[in-house]
Amino acid sequence: MLSSSIRQRGLRPRRIGAALTVVPAPGIFIATALSTYMGAGFAVSLFSVMPPATVAWWRITIGALVLLAWRRPWGGGLRARGRAWTRRALGAAAAFGVATATMNVLFYASISYLPMGTAVALEFLGPVMVAVLTGRGWRTRIAAALAMAGVAAISGVGLDISNPAHRTGMLLALAAGLAWAGYILLGREVATGGMGLDALAVGTAAGALFYTPLAATTASGALSSTGTAAAVLGVAVLSTVVPYALDQVNLGRLSTDTFSLLTSLMPATSMVVGIVMLRQTPNAGELVGLILVSLAVALAGRS
Repeated sequence: MLSSSIRQRGLRPRRIGAALTVVPAPGIFIATALSTYMGAGFAVSLFSVMPPATVAWWRITIGALVLLAWRRPWGGGLRARGRAWTRRALGAAAAFGVATATMNVLFYASISYLPMGTAVALEFLGPVMVAVLTGRGWRTRIAAALAMAGVAAISGVGLDISNPAHRTGMLLALAAGLAWAGYILLGREVATGGMGLDALAVGTAAGALFYTPLAATTASGALSSTGTAAAVLGVAVLSTVVPYALDQVNLGRLSTDTFSLLTSLMPATSMVVGIVMLRQTPNAGELVGLILVSLAVALAGRS
């Protein structure tokens, strides 16, 4: 129904993607970050009803259902777009989906212990590592150094390693960063492999199936009330469907190192969302970090 509604308006997915390519990459990153972390803000309110990992699973599962209904990545849906699955494409899509789901599960677990801006800043070390390993030239190196300094300023002030909750949250966020690195590397292959959003739909479904055993016993909490169900649906659309579709646009046109460096907009945007939605007031270190991240983005964006 979703795909037929889009076609009735003349907004075919290919035309939508073509229209988005004229939008500057940082603009798409900011839209992605706002959508992602608004969804995360709503997710925090659900942690009293379900474990964070279960909230993440619902986000992935509903997102997969929406993407599958939209793209129909099988039979007639593929033939209409002149595409066909190969074993390599299916494997890449599945690996990408599991990496994406892992990133989400670990991130939601981390923000149950840490402020969202701090967790995202720590998680961002994954993309920085990708940028350093795949980038070339002095501009990439300096931008990566500025981004890492910004992340350290955002996360380092007020993080008490002797506090068990902070320590657990930090480890979860760093693990989420490793998964984020996998998301970028595998997402680049998916975005340039010819299957695009079809691979995103299949990959998201694979990630949801992978984590179903983890959430099976607590998933019913999402159905405890109409308000809870609506919040879960909102989290899925804001944090999965919208941002990952937008990411495919940027992953298809940016080099891996540039994409990784521009993700430094994510910690800064999450800090803003944390201020507005969760009343998490930034300190001086976080503001300094925001400036450093902005400089890194400006330098990376010149390429």
